[in-house]
Amino acid sequence: MENNLLTALETNWITLVVSAILLGGLYYLAKKRVAFGTRVLIALGLGLLAGIIFNNYKLDTEGVGTIGSIYINLIRMIVIPLVFVLVINSIISITNIEFLRKLSVKTIGWFLATTGVAAIIGLLVASAINPGAGFELIKPENFEAREVPSFFKVILDQVPSNPINDAADGKVVPILIFALFIAIAIVKVGAKNPDSVQPFKSFIQSATVIMHQVVKFVLRFTPYGVYALIAVMAAKYGWETLEPLAMLIAVSYIALILHFVFVFGGLVTFVAKVNPLKFFKKAYPTVAVAFTTRSSFATLPINLEVITKRLRISPKIASFVAPLGATMNFNGCGGVWPAVVAVFISQVYGVSLSATDYVLIVLVSVISSIGVAGVPGPASISTTVVLTAVGLPLEGIALVVAVESLIDMGRTAVNATGTTVTALLVANSEGEFDRESFDRGEEDDLELNPA
Repeated sequence: MENNLLTALETNWITLVVSAILLGGLYYLAKKRVAFGTRVLIALGLGLLAGIIFNNYKLDTEGVGTIGSIYINLIRMIVIPLVFVLVINSIISITNIEFLRKLSVKTIGWFLATTGVAAIIGLLVASAINPGAGFELIKPENFEAREVPSFFKVILDQVPSNPINDAADGKVVPILIFALFIAIAIVKVGAKNPDSVQPFKSFIQSATVIMHQVVKFVLRFTPYGVYALIAVMAAKYGWETLEPLAMLIAVSYIALILHFVFVFGGLVTFVAKVNPLKFFKKAYPTVAVAFTTRSSFATLPINLEVITKRLRISPKIASFVAPLGATMNFNGCGGVWPAVVAVFISQVYGVSLSATDYVLIVLVSVISSIGVAGVPGPASISTTVVLTAVGLPLEGIALVVAVESLIDMGRTAVNATGTTVTALLVANSEGEFDRESFDRGEEDDLELNPA
């Protein structure tokens, strides 16, 4: 009988030994109280270096990949309960229903507006640089296009039918909607009979404190998970895979950087009237974790910490905006990326896009981005919807699959930063931003070093 343990060690021992040494170094840095964001960045560099070596020597990385998968599973473990208690806790602290309505309109309004601008930037950059020009059309083998759900099916899938089942399936939007119903009911009933809802409110408030502690436990594994995720990715994609699509990668990152610097920087500077350099420096942990994990949900816990403890925004705003942003604010995945891919595929297949097509791309990008799940990969669904809307061949998605993971790092960083910026804009307009404390540089410890 084959011994699975011996087989695993025989094929993975080199990568596991190298990884153990590097992870030990990261743990040493944590014991020395090196800043969390710095450790994540170092983990990224170590993972990239190790992955390149693993790729050159064709070493098996299944064991290292398991480390990354464990980290992602731990993040998924806390997302559903965290979103549930945070949404309820944030709303029951708002006794004014009108304020809640105003908060919702502002938050969602900023999400959709910035996604629309992101799509425009993606179109402009891709049209100017022509990433598909001269591309040799070779359809990858074994590619199966994803089924495009109808608009009404997408809407129906977001409505909770069995919250327990939805939670088990990891469906965040239905749980968020269910939490909204419960929270609003608590506010309504509590206005007439406060004593009847007080036990449940106390339970939610206690659960929120407990979940914050669980989040701190899980986030301490972030540098190690980041190392593993990046090492496996670097080991999987060699230069031979990336060379034909280098221009698409460049165009995507140019568009993402332009959106990050000019749109986010402009909103922070001219709308919130905050020093953008100071803002982005404080938001750096969010950007680093989003870039390396490629998951808006994985970034949610650290983003909550950053928004409240470093940006000095009230927990009332943070607890509402951050979970909502993780489910529907996708400037990178739903704005820039579908637009860039649409132009790229149109150039590869020789399909001319009219002004009407460009307008349609922007509008559909905004609408479809709402339903994109905050985990690595599902931006393909949003892109598929956009391609279908303008009549471009869906087979073209197969051409970009090889580099999507690399671009997804930048997309997710933009997504998460957009949520952070929106939290600032909403908090500033509602008087929930402690500007004086922010300007003085006051920050609370993120408590992400091991005890």
